Amino acid sequence: MSAPFAFASLGLSVALGLGLALAPVATGAARAQVSLGQEAPAIGGARVSALTDTLMMADVMAVMRDEGLKYGQTLATEMFPDKAGAQWDAVVALIYDSATMRSRFDAALEQSLAGAGADLDQIEEFFGSDLGQTVLRLEVEARRALMDEDVEDAAKLAWEDLRAEGGARVDALTRFVETNDLIESNVMGAMNANLAFYRGMSESGAFPQEMTEEQMLADVWGQEPDVRAETTDWLFPFLSLAYQPLSGEELEAYIAFSATQAGRKLNAALFAAYDVVFTQISYDLGRAVSSQMQGEDI
Repeated sequence: MSAPFAFASLGLSVALGLGLALAPVATGAARAQVSLGQEAPAIGGARVSALTDTLMMADVMAVMRDEGLKYGQTLATEMFPDKAGAQWDAVVALIYDSATMRSRFDAALEQSLAGAGADLDQIEEFFGSDLGQTVLRLEVEARRALMDEDVEDAAKLAWEDLRAEGGARVDALTRFVETNDLIESNVMGAMNANLAFYRGMSESGAFPQEMTEEQMLADVWGQEPDVRAETTDWLFPFLSLAYQPLSGEELEAYIAFSATQAGRKLNAALFAAYDVVFTQISYDLGRAVSSQMQGEDI
């Protein structure tokens, strides 16, 4: 069984289908609230909307929707191959509605960036620059390209060859992952989303016997190593493919911004916002899967 989760670089979230897993309750959202300080004044919806426009979130949400529709077909094949059809497709399309995802994302990002102050000025300046826009465009293009399994396989082989050679680019990509805490944050996001999926199924009566929260946690926690491995196996080929056109100096500039207070603040806020979006999506998918398995109208 699989469930989607969120990956965030400074400008991007990636939905992946990974094995069911879960961690303790320390979510990315909770961690961001502690570090960002929720008592500070909000930055305002208009400015957040302008920022997410700069971050090309319309393009990101369009890719997320396409990934979601594809993932819906995977769920149907795995869980009810004889019951899939137009009704299921319509439900999945509604769950992955781009406008709804964008609205939830913007609202959560506004809360997470409360009190950002001068840091927000730096965020807007970097991602509004030629380099910032180039990075965002490359991330979106690579993410869409990797929906093709042949492209994904080729990217993995290319990364293995690059890693075997070693050198400055491998070191830079490794530092980028470490600076943005991409492995741990993505594993955490995956586990939060997978628990929400389980909750949706459980609350809709998918299981013969009621499952407690502790049982769900225990069941999904066991697959954490698989989630971590798949996260790593996907992440580095993605980054290598996306940033291949960047010069060494451009990639170093991106890493340098990531290491600033502004860069870290945005990264935490993005993970918190994506956690809100993917947790709700996963919960809704769990309920929809349960209803479909039981032959109910969904």
